[in-house]
Formats: sequence, C-alpha cells, structure tokens
Amino acid sequence: MRGRVARWIEERFGHLDVLVNNAGITGSGQVSPEDAHDQVPSSADLDMVRAVFETNVFGAIAVINAMLPPLLLRRSPAPRIVNVSSHAGSLTLTSDPNGPFVALLPSAAYTPSKTALNALTVQYANELRKDGILINAAAPGCVDTDSNNHTGHLTPAQGAAVVVRLATLGADGPTAGFFSEDGPLPW
Repeated sequence: MRGRVARWIEERFGHLDVLVNNAGITGSGQVSPEDAHDQVPSSADLDMVRAVFETNVFGAIAVINAMLPPLLLRRSPAPRIVNVSSHAGSLTLTSDPNGPFVALLPSAAYTPSKTALNALTVQYANELRKDGILINAAAPGCVDTDSNNHTGHLTPAQGAAVVVRLATLGADGPTAGFFSEDGPLPW
C-alpha cells in the first residue's frame, strides 16, 4: 500500500514538499485512571506495548522511508518532515519529580514510544540535512482529542500551529529539534 501512495503522489504532484507523521495511539484507548494499570511498566501488557511502538515508531519509519525516494521528498525544493511527538517524549520533562509532568501516569508504551520517535527524528535529521531536508519533532500540547476523552485545553487548530510552523520553515530553519508552540523543548 505504501508504494501505491508514493506512486499516486508522484503521478499527481511530481514531488512531496511536507510529510507530517501524526499517527499515534496510547495503547489503552482513552487515557483514564481506570486504564492506569495497563500502562505502568511493572504490569504493562507486552502485546499492547508492541502495538503502540508499531504505530508510533515503526509506522513513522515506514512512512518516511516510503516518501524519501528521489522522486518525492528529495525532488522538492524545500522538503520538510515533522514528527508529531509529545511533551511526554521528553526525558528531561518527565524525569523531573517537581516538574509539571509528574502527574502523568507512568507508561511502558506511549511515553517511551514518543521518546523513541524523538530519537529517530535526530537520526533522520543527521542523515538528511546534507540533502536540505529539515526534520523536527513537534509537541502540540494538551489538545482536545478522543485519546484524552476531550479533556485537552487546546483546540486542534491551536495544537497544529507548531506543526504548521515546522512544516513551513525556511532553508535556514532548524533541523534535529524538538519544539512546542512556545519554542524549543528539552530532550
């Protein structure tokens, strides 16, 4: 299927300017206190953890690799890749016992998968910067979505602002970075 999508883009548009990897699952549906036992590392269901990594990490690799051939992103005059991550993917933010993310439920799936996505972002950026492809990770914030049972305080449009900004960077823009709407985030 990925080959068909790449061919369709090539036939229709000739190249791909922007790739946004926005697929993501939590592993237990809507995150709630009742689901906490499924997420904590000491009692996580390994099949659920594998499913989350399959979507959040391996899915991103598959899509990026499918869109890199010379006739797609590499043909664009200003190719950009944005991986949609999360503040939860920051080791710095989630390891601070006094920080704002201490209230997050410990997770063997979602949080580590976003950390892995951040690491992949850096590795792809290191490989692709010589080709002029800028790749960054975005943390949209607590957006009102199905995955948080619509408890987020940001609208989807507000959450998308950082993604759009990274997708439209100029040639001198950053690569291998992690950003929220407020600016750079710590890894």
